[in-house]
Amino acid sequence: MAGTLDLDACAREPIHFPGSIQPHGHLLAMEADSLRLVCASAEAGVVLNRSPVDAFGLPVDQLIDAGALPSLLRGLRAAPAEPVQLDILHLRSGGDYQAIVHRTGDLVILELEELPATGAGTLEALYPQMREGIRRMQAAHDFDALLACTAEEVRALTGFDRVLVYRFDEQWNGTVIAEDGNGRLPSYRGLRFPASDVPQQARRLYALNRLRLIADARYQPVPLLSDGRDAQALDLSFSVLRSVSPVHLEYMRNMGTPASMSISVMDGDRLWGLISCHHAEPRQVSFAVRTACDLLGQVLSSQMIALERALDADHRIRSKSIQARLLAHMAAAEHFIDGLLEDREDLLGLVNADGAAILFDGDCRLIGRTPPQEIIEAIAAELAGQGIKDLFASHRLPVEMPAAAGMERTASGLLAISISQLHPSYLLWFRPEIVQSIDWAGDPKKPRDASGQLSPRSSFEAWKETVIGQSLPWRHGEVEAAGDFRNAIVGIVLRKAEEMAALNDELRRSNGELAAFSYSVSHDLRAPFRHVTSYAELLRSRAADKLNDRERHYLDSIIEAASSAGRLVDGLLHFSQLGRTALARVDVDVGQLVEEVRHLLEPDLRDRDIRWTLHPLPSVNGDPTMLRLVVQNLLSNAIKYTRDRARSEIEVGCRTTADAHEFFVRDNGRGFDMAYAGKLFGVFHRLHREEEFEGIGIGLANVRRIVERHGGRVWAEGRLDQGATFHFSLPRSSAAESR
Repeated sequence: MAGTLDLDACAREPIHFPGSIQPHGHLLAMEADSLRLVCASAEAGVVLNRSPVDAFGLPVDQLIDAGALPSLLRGLRAAPAEPVQLDILHLRSGGDYQAIVHRTGDLVILELEELPATGAGTLEALYPQMREGIRRMQAAHDFDALLACTAEEVRALTGFDRVLVYRFDEQWNGTVIAEDGNGRLPSYRGLRFPASDVPQQARRLYALNRLRLIADARYQPVPLLSDGRDAQALDLSFSVLRSVSPVHLEYMRNMGTPASMSISVMDGDRLWGLISCHHAEPRQVSFAVRTACDLLGQVLSSQMIALERALDADHRIRSKSIQARLLAHMAAAEHFIDGLLEDREDLLGLVNADGAAILFDGDCRLIGRTPPQEIIEAIAAELAGQGIKDLFASHRLPVEMPAAAGMERTASGLLAISISQLHPSYLLWFRPEIVQSIDWAGDPKKPRDASGQLSPRSSFEAWKETVIGQSLPWRHGEVEAAGDFRNAIVGIVLRKAEEMAALNDELRRSNGELAAFSYSVSHDLRAPFRHVTSYAELLRSRAADKLNDRERHYLDSIIEAASSAGRLVDGLLHFSQLGRTALARVDVDVGQLVEEVRHLLEPDLRDRDIRWTLHPLPSVNGDPTMLRLVVQNLLSNAIKYTRDRARSEIEVGCRTTADAHEFFVRDNGRGFDMAYAGKLFGVFHRLHREEEFEGIGIGLANVRRIVERHGGRVWAEGRLDQGATFHFSLPRSSAAESR
């Protein structure tokens, strides 16, 4: 904990308000309206021709004796928020200074920085060199060439011994990705510097003020004096002479770089990285040269953004093409997941993954290299528990998610999208572990002195670290592609749901009309058929002796046909009623139900040798009257179709799964040809002639309607003359409630 406290203290260091400046110039702070001096650096008497204490309260035109004073006063009154050079100020008392001015609050700060003996003093003199450098940078067609060109141009402008370009990662570690030097200082190319080398408040200042020069790391700070107000409260965020942290000065001395200059490289409002210049001895460069380097830094930012956007555009075009193919497959498939799996290479290539998993509506499909299904389901459950309803990305999943512990080889990286707004369903992409060897510029753990206080490293020799348990990070374009794909999938799922809802409404309406029509027709037809049967039987009883054999046969055929038609109408009426009656669900003991039905069917068992095998049967949640009809139909069929066997065998049992109870009734009877199995449960469909086995073909249709209304399904297996097995499933209680 001590180390954490030390780092926090370092991060809170007041670098914006140091209360002192570097000694290669002088600072004057004056009221913006009156230009009266209120604060000055302790050595400013050199340019004021009097001590700062005697100068406080006087306007600046009475303090500075220079030929270009009117121009200086105009510049002070128009001071901007960021530093600008007004001119080279020639003091009559002797000495040439760069006059640099900016405004902070209600104060104007004038910094008179000594003019270096060498180097251009104005941007006009630097323009030809700048123009050529910018042209070279704009001609670079790839990232590495652009960075190398930038380092070369900055070193050519400044004359520093070494220029580094390094980039911050997501944790704010900085890696040197380009370098130009003359050999006087060691190469740091490829080395990584820990985030603690540039604390958070320093990064904020780098983003605010893009330039900083330290001419000599061995300098003694010059304190600020004031007219009575707190000089420590003067905000020097944009000051070019601002004193820097003593810890940083020691860091520079340990690195062997007495002079340094940094230029911030921005990506929009975010600090992308730094151009860092080092020299083996003290070195001061003019403000004009620094401004030129700042311009090169901005050109680098714009070119870098242009190159990255071009790469992102290429990736986006590729991902859109892949996405279009995947969506086309999904739209054409009956079940969109089947379409999603049709081109597995595209599914993985969309985000450059090694494996993928789709979890939807209780189904799990795996593609490529993935963890086992139970681990994937645990990961999905954890995502749901975290409330992930859009997108999740990690390149070190085993550390961040307990469910993925030990899955480094297949799931060090995870990119997940939610593909349903109603249920916890996900599309998961996986990446394996990539073992990385990182070269740090010295041990990244900050050392401490004998008192335990934070102190800079004294060694910057390459220090190697092996990183495990991490995959390649997901690029911005890959995450964006996954997000776009999620929106498209959710759109398809919702559209399918809307289409299904519309179809269901239409089906309910049509089924309602059909049921009403069936009821009406069957009800109205019952009376005419009964009249035909009654009058035909009356005719046969009264006029039988007047009819010949052929006429009596005709009359018997009329009676049998009318009776058969009546039974068909009664069956149709009953079938229609089954679809209109509401379910009265209770807990039903199916084993007891089978025994009751066997007792009911005993009259059909006379003179029959039947061997019953009854396995233990579970209780289910359902309508007892309707389920009794299911059991009665299946048992009576088994009894009927085994009556030509010397010994009938009927078996009733159940297989229980996670979601349902699957009941079966098996017999050794006549059986059927599986080619016609699809017709078994249709209305009025029969596979045997009525002369062989009586019936009207409505019983199994009733079985299917009842089971499906309970949320289950029916199916059958059989072979001619080798028996048949009829199955029906009913959801378990929890599944039934969810349905």
